[in-house]
Amino acid sequence: MLKIAIQKSGRLYEESVRLLKECGIQLNNGNKQLKTTAENFPLEVFFLRDDDIPQYVFDGVADIGIVGENVLLEKGKDISLVSKLGFGKCRLSIAIPKTMEYRTFQDIQGLKIATSYPSITRDFLRKNNIEAEIHEISGSVEIAPGIGLADAICDLVSSGSTLFTNNLLEAEIILQSQAVLVSHNALDAEKQAVLSKLMMRINAVKMAKNNKYILLNAPNHQLKNIAAVLPGSKSPTIVPLAEEGWSSVQSVVNENDFWDVIEKLKSFEAQGILVIPIEKMII
Repeated sequence: MLKIAIQKSGRLYEESVRLLKECGIQLNNGNKQLKTTAENFPLEVFFLRDDDIPQYVFDGVADIGIVGENVLLEKGKDISLVSKLGFGKCRLSIAIPKTMEYRTFQDIQGLKIATSYPSITRDFLRKNNIEAEIHEISGSVEIAPGIGLADAICDLVSSGSTLFTNNLLEAEIILQSQAVLVSHNALDAEKQAVLSKLMMRINAVKMAKNNKYILLNAPNHQLKNIAAVLPGSKSPTIVPLAEEGWSSVQSVVNENDFWDVIEKLKSFEAQGILVIPIEKMII
């Protein structure tokens, strides 16, 4: 039985649970239990505070965990990063009052900075030879300049609306963060085997989200050009149509390249292009 720790509430909870469900793992977490066992996979789930997850994994109470990369780096525990999961994206930034002049990060010199991430902030300052005073607080960091507690803050930013509301300006991004899967450094062979099975499912879900399945019709004299644009996982599937001189082409396109690929296909006389979401993709 593999034990996984995930956030019990907050920004990573819903997407962590959704990921497990998309991996075909059925959970019963009625009444907000703090521990549950999957019905169809050897997985026990602990619902914990985000800040506590690295410690639980380090101690071996949990074998693996889903946690924000920012928390992983802040806690500095000797655990392994297994995979970046692609959700819960945010950034850790230094923000200053809108009235403050700012040109480069050297303008932070001598300021008092309020933050819930003293270790990451201190590391950034040291690497950039900046002397500043760090004031550690556990919450409501964004109000610190407004009440005279600090000159600036270092805090998580998603949309930036909280900074705007508090008359702050994002000055310097010091870390890009997302949800990551971490593990204890000494899993036994049985637990490592279960983790490998879980990772196969997670990778299939991630691949599906990053790719689209497309079908199109094309004249045969353009198939070579189209095949060069659509390599798919190995090569596109090409099936002759009833109409002579035409074929149906099927392939997979990465989300990041999608519109560029579509424009090229159109230039090669592709017609009737259908785009279909992929539920799982196993390679």
